[in-house]
This record gives sequence, C-alpha cells and structure tokens, in this order.
Amino acid sequence: MLFTDGMANWSAEKVRKSQAAHGVAIIEVEDKAGKWEVVSPSRFARRITANTRTELSGPAAGHAMLKTAADPAGRVVMGTLNNCASGITPWGTYLTSEENFINYFSGGDQLTEHERRWGLRKGGAGYNWHQHDARFDATKNPNEPNRFGWIVEIDPRNPNATPIKRTAMGRGAHEGATVAVTKDNRAVVYMGEDSRFEYIYKFVSRDAIQPGGAAANSALLDHGTLYVAKFNSDGKGQWIALTHGQGPLTAANGFADQGEVLIKARQASDLLGATKMDRPEWIAVDKQGWVYTTLTNNSNRGADKQPGVDAANPRVNNTQGNIIRWKEDGDFHGTTFAWNHFVFAGDPSLDRADAKGNINGDMFSCPDGLWVDGRGLLWIQCDMSTGAMGKGDLKNFGNNMMLAADVNTGEVRRFLVGPAGCEITGATGTPDGKTMFINVQHPGEPSNELSDPKNPRAVSNWPDKKPNGRPRSATVVIRKADGGVIGT
Repeated sequence: MLFTDGMANWSAEKVRKSQAAHGVAIIEVEDKAGKWEVVSPSRFARRITANTRTELSGPAAGHAMLKTAADPAGRVVMGTLNNCASGITPWGTYLTSEENFINYFSGGDQLTEHERRWGLRKGGAGYNWHQHDARFDATKNPNEPNRFGWIVEIDPRNPNATPIKRTAMGRGAHEGATVAVTKDNRAVVYMGEDSRFEYIYKFVSRDAIQPGGAAANSALLDHGTLYVAKFNSDGKGQWIALTHGQGPLTAANGFADQGEVLIKARQASDLLGATKMDRPEWIAVDKQGWVYTTLTNNSNRGADKQPGVDAANPRVNNTQGNIIRWKEDGDFHGTTFAWNHFVFAGDPSLDRADAKGNINGDMFSCPDGLWVDGRGLLWIQCDMSTGAMGKGDLKNFGNNMMLAADVNTGEVRRFLVGPAGCEITGATGTPDGKTMFINVQHPGEPSNELSDPKNPRAVSNWPDKKPNGRPRSATVVIRKADGGVIGT
C-alpha cells in the first residue's frame, strides 16, 4: 500500500512514487556468524525503476515500431516494470521479465488490431499513470507499449552497467527466463507467457558462451533463433522458428522484417499454429534434462468462444492448474521433444476427471514458481488468487504453499504454508544446500486483490505481527535446525 488515501487526490507526485516502487532492486547479503544480513552500504546496491535508462539491443532495436518522439532512434527506453521471475545466466548476469506491462498503458476508443491482440484498453488496469505521464497514454505515444514486454539483462556485479532489453528473445508477457546450456556450450533460454492461451518459447544462442563473465558475453543474447512450442496429441512436439520469411511470417502477412516478427511474437505464433497454453509461468530444468513449466490455471478453457481442451491442456475450466514437462530430442537446442504431464493439481475429494480421465490428485492449487535444487528436488510454489480462496474448487484449500517433488517417483510433499493473502515465490539456495531463500509477496492482500487504505490489516499484519502493523513483502531465510541440507 503506497498511499494512505489510495487513489484519491491522484497527482503527478503519486505517479512518480508509484513508478519508483516498480522495477528491480539489487541487494547484497552475507552470512555473519551464522546469521544472514543485508550489507549496507554495498557497492552493488541499486534500484532499477520505471524511469531508469535501459537500452534496446538485437534485431528489433531501432525498429520503426520502437521509435518515439522522445527516442527517435528507437534504442533507449526509460525503465522496466512489472518484473517477474528470474533467470541466472552462466556468465553471471540476471534476466528479468516484464510481465503484465500492458496494464500500465491506456488506449483510445478505437484500437488497432495489434493493440487488441496485446490487450491494450482504454484506461488501462487502474494504475492511472497516463493521467500525469504521457508516455503511458498510447493515444499520444502509440509505440511506447512496444518498448515493454522484453527480457531484460542486468549485470548485478557492475553497478554502472546499463540494463539491456534483449529483443532477439521476443516480446511477451513473460513470467521468467530459465537458462540451459547445450553440449557445445550455447545458451538456451526457456520462457513462458503468463496469460491465458499464450505460448511457451525458447531462444537458442548462435554463439557459444565464452569465458570471461558478463563482459565476454555482452552480445550473446542478441544473436540466435527464437522458437515457439507445439504440443502434439501423441506425446511428441516440435519447436517452430519465428524467423522472417519462413512459412507465413512474410510481409504479405504483416511482418515486414525480423524486428516486426519479434515485436509481434504473439501474432507470429498464432500464424505458426503453436499450442495455446493455460498460463505458462516459471520454467525449471532437472538433472535428467526434463524441462518443467507450471500451467497455473485457465478458467476460460472451453468457455464460450474460447479455445477448447487439447492434449497438453486437457481440463475445461482449469481452476487448479498442472505442471507439464518435456525432454528435448538430443540436446537442448533440438527442434523436437517428448512431453507428458508431471502432476495435476487439485482437491482429490472433488474426484473430477479431465478430458483424458486424469483425476485431480495432489492437494495444492495454482502452481507458479519452480526451482530445481542442487540435489535435483523440484520445488513448487503456489499462487491461488486471494479472491478465489475458499470458493468453488478451492473451498478446501488454505493459504498458498510451497512443496517439494521427487521428479523420479512423482511424490509431492508440502514444505511450508505462507501467511494469509500472499503468494510464495522466488526460491533459491546457497551452493551447499544448507540455506534456502524464498519470498512472501503481497501478504495481507484482501479478497478484492486491491489495497484497502481504510482497512490495510484486514487479512494480515505479517511479518511484524504488531497489532497496528501493516503487511509487508519480505524474503525468508530457511535453515534446518541441525544445520543440514534443506530437503533431507
């Protein structure tokens, strides 16, 4: 809750404060005599906000659809926002995605086909930045929304490094970007789009990863091939290249060049016949080479005038979610794969079969975050909507939780439960496996999923638990009492 009076007395000052609260924070922590502490001051600490200078690189940089009056070259964007999930690269940089970026922009009464496909609407989603910042008014700056939705690479070890929006990896409401490495040392980045009926992508770098860290690989993610996934009903699938001039991706179909293919990745994937998924969120790769993605839910699956079920998305009104996985044929850069469903979430007592006869089997719902630890355990984090908790198919669930799964046996065990109104997200750990870090996001979110300035403690006052305290997001550090490896 940024403002004690909510959206009342809206002003340019409130817009600036809201924009400053968005983006990415880099902090340094260290273990001091068995206690983790934030290093302050730290030469690495910085904030990257909605008004921080970032640069565009790759095939779409300088494209006509990315040029604005403030940036006629189409190569410099102020800021990144709605950042979600993360990817750590082998060369030491951090990948963050710009998830539901379109919600910050306001469109006009008459939207173009491109604007409609990306969900632009008049008034946006209530952030109201456009009222005092013309950048977010698409009627005045129609290309500004095209400058968001990219994977942003940040060098956390160089506080002077400019964040880079890597356009070769395509534009989308990405939830995250997970890096795998091929046997010939090329980077493969897997990405999902957290939006109903959108797609799963991967980017394969043209060049091999070089020794020398971030400086030696500063252009690695600017050259390569972007693919979108098609899941076939026989348990096989293929990756289809989003390459200008191949198949329907031609000027005649609205793609003048590769830059336009990347900017309009959704439209390109539509034409290529990729599989429309149930909100693919985080992606993780296990020790055997299986790639997992959470399909958190899609209550519109099979609804009137909406896509129906298919083999990869077999549930009508998929309120519970599931986890799908695949293994590439050959190496991570392969263009074909075999896939299956790792687990279906849901209340077993409901005994509801999906289109293929699979019964809801595991007592968790809306899987979101994923992480594979050093031992190979798959950690699953949940994000049930606060407004849906305790209702319908979610009537028997408590708060959002985190679970551990044995990828070999399929056994799933609950590990922790979060405070009321929160999402559990962002797991990682120390190399020795003895410390885990997780994040508790927006605790105390009320059922309408909006901050209530009149009753900010209606759901929770975590983590301080003070009678007059208000809920705050926080990072939780977890260790075993015996000092052993987490998950043993």
